[in-house]
Amino acid sequence: MLERQEKTALAVLVCVVGIVLAAHLLFDAAGRSFFAAPYSEEVPDGSLVVLDGRIEAITETSSGGHLILTVNGTPVFLPQNVAAGLELRKDENVTLYGVVQTYRGKREVVVSSAADLRVLE
Repeated sequence: MLERQEKTALAVLVCVVGIVLAAHLLFDAAGRSFFAAPYSEEVPDGSLVVLDGRIEAITETSSGGHLILTVNGTPVFLPQNVAAGLELRKDENVTLYGVVQTYRGKREVVVSSAADLRVLE
């Protein structure tokens, strides 16, 4: 049988797990749009942003199978694991979520999951 302190520790552990699970479900239900700011040049590196627009260009990198999209004049980097399952075409309208970063002196949005890019009808 458990001692009093062990019962208390177990109860606290169960409560913490319940709170973490509830927070996870709440954030998952709210989605990324709740936390993402609209993309602009003023958004600092490391910020989660949402970018809506038309694909103006699609370029494959020289190594690694990565894609670089140009959406409304903004470079968007899709790593190979994200780009592999997507069929994108120029002039399609998209909504995407990603993190702003500066690569070789140029700002870009990095998409980390195929679920973060949606082609609009």
